[in-house]
Amino acid sequence: MEEDLFKALADPTRRLILDELTERDGQSLFEVCARLATRHGLAVSRQAVSQHLAVLEAAGLVTARREGRYKFHDLDTRPLEHIVRRWLTPAPPEDTP
Repeated sequence: MEEDLFKALADPTRRLILDELTERDGQSLFEVCARLATRHGLAVSRQAVSQHLAVLEAAGLVTARREGRYKFHDLDTRPLEHIVRRWLTPAPPEDTP
């Protein structure tokens, strides 16, 4: 799971998608594409953004929900909390002989 998470975070476009979902959760594919184009000057196809969202979903960073014929994407930060605990929480001292 951590490998999928790091792979998802390694791509700058996916990080921008996460930034956009942080600012405004519950966006459709069209909204994500429009925000990437207008706010970041990225001319990325809907198919490419859809693939990026699939990678983010596989890593557990994005959840998708359907309402009628629309699919909305929400940020899920729980996988990041595991990483923060892993490296930012002090480990207990090791017993030395």
